[in-house]
Amino acid sequence: MQKEGITADALVWGEGPRVFEIFLEPTCPFSVRAFNKLDALLDYVGEKEMTLKIRLQSQPWHLYSGLIVRYILAASTLPEGKHAARAVLKAVADHREEFEFTDHCRGPNMQTTPEEILARLQRYSGIDARAAFDRAELQNEIKWHCKYARQNGVHISPTFMINGLIQADMGSGDEITAWAKRLMA
Repeated sequence: MQKEGITADALVWGEGPRVFEIFLEPTCPFSVRAFNKLDALLDYVGEKEMTLKIRLQSQPWHLYSGLIVRYILAASTLPEGKHAARAVLKAVADHREEFEFTDHCRGPNMQTTPEEILARLQRYSGIDARAAFDRAELQNEIKWHCKYARQNGVHISPTFMINGLIQADMGSGDEITAWAKRLMA
């Protein structure tokens, strides 16, 4: 009996002609600040005017980054798809310090196991993505996000891209009206 393949739901909202892509590392404080503005941006500009695409940018100095990104992408393979993935992203954003290290190298999480991190993700998000997380073929989705970021020269998070062009001077501290103005230009 052959196993059925795994399919990840794209982390895309809206259907407009202007494409706003954002590369996020889920535990990065700057990515969290940007992530928390995305709903307001989508409401402000309108789903018929823009397409929002979240890309995950795992960064090794955020020590549990790979584990958390894998869980988010595993959630995107569930029947709730991108909504499950977004719930996990929101849970990480809301409890960021419980998934991060002090100065990227010390603190309470030094004694935390990957198993405990997965349990936190499930508990805070209400999303059980453990079975999908354990599927080896999920690595193809993880690699796609990584390759896509690399081919676009993405290193930091968040990185913003409008209509396929990196916007190096945009930041998480910008107001959504500034983001919208750039998007609609």
